[in-house]
Amino acid sequence: MTASTAVSAAHLRKVYRVYEREAGLGAALRGLFQRQLQEIVGVDDLTFSIEAGEIVGFLGPNGAGKTTTLKMLAGLLYPSAGDVRVLGHLPWRRERAFLRQIALVMGQRHQLIWDIPVIDSFELNRAIYGIQPAHYRRMLDDLTALLDLAPLLHKPVRNLSLGERMKCEIAASLLHRPQILFLDEPTIGLDVVMQRRIRDFIREYNRRTGATVLLTSHYMADVEALCRRVILIHHGKILFDGDLTRLIERFSPYKTIAVRLEEPVDLRPYGEVLSQSDGQTRLRVPKSAVARLTGRLLADLPVIDLSIEDPPIETVIEEIFTREEVV
Repeated sequence: MTASTAVSAAHLRKVYRVYEREAGLGAALRGLFQRQLQEIVGVDDLTFSIEAGEIVGFLGPNGAGKTTTLKMLAGLLYPSAGDVRVLGHLPWRRERAFLRQIALVMGQRHQLIWDIPVIDSFELNRAIYGIQPAHYRRMLDDLTALLDLAPLLHKPVRNLSLGERMKCEIAASLLHRPQILFLDEPTIGLDVVMQRRIRDFIREYNRRTGATVLLTSHYMADVEALCRRVILIHHGKILFDGDLTRLIERFSPYKTIAVRLEEPVDLRPYGEVLSQSDGQTRLRVPKSAVARLTGRLLADLPVIDLSIEDPPIETVIEEIFTREEVV
């Protein structure tokens, strides 16, 4: 682990032991004397490192091991094997110096107290982290401006919408100015406007503070907007770790040509027709044939407009998960 490395994991593994029994009274009685345990591998031999200041997307289907990994990095779970360091600390020791530098934000969990105003929960966090009043006020002012929190601070949490509560949850997690953010589905359930505001805030916080961000999300817009690098995980194993654009280039053998013509024409000889709407036709063509087919379209047909696009990231990632091959 170098001085510039914020997070490192080597051969990280987590195995859960789960009690199982068959249905029925007899099985319940037998279970009192002879319990049947099954081992479930949540994370299997993960090795990666994240440099200080990076924003990295940590992606995978449900049950892939993303949240388990984040909880081990945050010190909430003890690994079954392997080694992990976060800012040089062993997370599961939960040392004060470590806890003051990290934040774990989970979109489906909340830390704000339901029946009191938001500002009172913020004050509680200030006391817990021992933040000096001047530093607290400065950070609160910055967060209030960035997230437009002023109308929300004196409302009880129970009166906030989901999007409003999520903004306040993120602010509460950042009052102590952490240098590592573990964000687990921070935009889940939010409308597109609120998703964009949260993304803009994460980007700005990273720019202002140089914080390192590890982000899980099922919304590819989050990943495209924030992450140059992605780590794909499936069944607890890493399938890909690298640049987002390289992921698309390597695992998508096709491009999409969107063409608009002066009059309708059968475009099937030029490629696979994906859709036709509002006078525009979208064709899927092999990458190796893009230049040739584009030239043919422009030479043969009355083209009004033409553009070449990479496939949606969701399509590329779905293809990788289907293959389940380590890349």
